[in-house]
Amino acid sequence: MESKEVLVILGSPNSPEGELSDIAKSRLDRGAQLYSAGKLILCTGGWGNHFNTSSKAHAVYAKEYLLAKGIPESAFLEFALSGNTVEDASKSKAMLSKLDNPIIKVITSDFHLARVQLIFNEILKGFSVQCVGVNSSFLDSEQRARLMLHERSAIDRIIQNGLIY
Repeated sequence: MESKEVLVILGSPNSPEGELSDIAKSRLDRGAQLYSAGKLILCTGGWGNHFNTSSKAHAVYAKEYLLAKGIPESAFLEFALSGNTVEDASKSKAMLSKLDNPIIKVITSDFHLARVQLIFNEILKGFSVQCVGVNSSFLDSEQRARLMLHERSAIDRIIQNGLIY
């Protein structure tokens, strides 16, 4: 059986009313650009005070956005209802393990890319994984600096403590 390419689109913030952030839309737009017939899409994101306090999982809003862009219902895998990047990888692995040798393309933001590579390469060892960083130049310099500091700190914690999953 031929390997299927799976686009794993990582969640990011949405408003309490379910409006997707520019970061979320940039990741989803890249996923829509990379999509073609025969590929599968796995949307991640459940709930969390830092990214989604609405009544629906972030992945629901992500899927609705992609459906509105013309991606067919049949392209979507079950959601990975995760609360952070480690859960994105571990919950995705459970679904990806059911597929026959999938080719995985993880879509995130450029500022998040190094941590995603570190986490996904560990948790999805043995899978074919490529991580794609979406340009986030639309962020103002203060936002970007805050996000970069958070990422550096998160990577340092993983290096010091190991990856717990």
